[in-house]
Amino acid sequence: MDDLLSQVEPMIPALRRYARGLIHDAVAADDLVQDCLERVISHWHRRRNDDARTWVFAILHNLAVNRLRQASRRGEHVRIDDIGEGFIAHKPTQEDGLTKADVMAAVQRLPEEQRSVLLLVSVEDLSYAQVAEVMAIPIGTVMSRLSRGRERLRQILEDPASVARPGSHLRRVK
Repeated sequence: MDDLLSQVEPMIPALRRYARGLIHDAVAADDLVQDCLERVISHWHRRRNDDARTWVFAILHNLAVNRLRQASRRGEHVRIDDIGEGFIAHKPTQEDGLTKADVMAAVQRLPEEQRSVLLLVSVEDLSYAQVAEVMAIPIGTVMSRLSRGRERLRQILEDPASVARPGSHLRRVK
């Protein structure tokens, strides 16, 4: 036991410096050194070489690597009192996905000229003048197609069965 004490005790300041360099947190580094010293004491009889310094630093290094890996898997520790309700509870996104799918299906049901104008104005954020230039049509036609396209899109989204699908020859009669 005297051999252990005489070899390991002078290493403690260096172990603490190395642990702080690895972990960047003084308290966690001290805990790491504590765990390292516990392991050194319990496994002192198993060391294979006479160079105790290398063996002890290898134990500290392996413990640090394991802690860093464990911390990266677990994420940052946050006290429950320090976080807001929005951090814990999230709005479900399933309905958003369904809404997006419905809107995209409704956009596909629009006539091509209305769909083009609607996408250029709404999605690509082009001005009416830019859309008129891109499509080589008058600006009044752009506004008319956009208005009719928005109205038809609203009708499709409110009641998909009420608007005949393109290419459909049957109409619903009440």
